[in-house]
This record gives sequence, C-alpha cells and structure tokens, in this order.
Amino acid sequence: MRYEVVRQDDPVLRERLKEPARLRRRFGYRRLHVVLRRKGHEVNHKRPFRIYREEWLHVRRRGGRKRDIGARAPMVLPLMLNQRWSLDFVSDQLTDGRRFRVVTVVDDCTRECLALISAPASQAPGWCAN
Repeated sequence: MRYEVVRQDDPVLRERLKEPARLRRRFGYRRLHVVLRRKGHEVNHKRPFRIYREEWLHVRRRGGRKRDIGARAPMVLPLMLNQRWSLDFVSDQLTDGRRFRVVTVVDDCTRECLALISAPASQAPGWCAN
C-alpha cells in the first residue's frame, strides 16, 4: 500500500494566476504569488509554482544580441603605394611623469610609417584628445 496524492484542482486559483501572467509576461511565479496574496488568496508558494509549470507560464526569454547575417567579405589587400593608409593614436609617459600622444600614419601596402605627429597631452588638439 502506498499513499496516493489527492491534489485539489482549484480552477479559480488557476484563472487568477493566468490573468496577471498574461498581462505581465516578465513576472515569474514568485512575483505572481505576491500578486495572488495581495488579491486575498492565502496559498502556499508551492501551489502557484505547480500551476505555473502545468500551464507553461514560463518567463519569456529576451532576444539575444543581433548578429550579422551572411559571411563578411575579406578586406582587400592594397596592391599599390598610397592606396590605403591607416591612422592610430599612441600615448605614453616620460620618466618625469609628463604624458604625450602621437598620431601615426602608415601606408598599408609598404607598411611604411608616413608621419608621426606628437604633442603633449595637455596641448593636444581636440581630435587627439580622449
């Protein structure tokens, strides 16, 4: 002989739980339990959880990060001089604590440094400031 569980199927409680779950899809069973208690239903937290699972009222997952669709075209390598240049900002600090910034201009075909423009960080132009 074994004990057989006799569960109370409470359709009123079931409808009272489904109503706010439809309105507020981001509410889990714990917050819905609080809503039920505020409406006057004195129930244990386990019964709303059981009904919540039986009715498939799970919290909807939010959409993930949007990813790029399709394959990206590889970057075309430059074949001639001055076809493409790259800029980069570099900063460093001297031994006495003064900071300075340098803008580097590099030709992508020959990988030759075309220009180095330096300025103290305090006197750097607006396009060179952080």
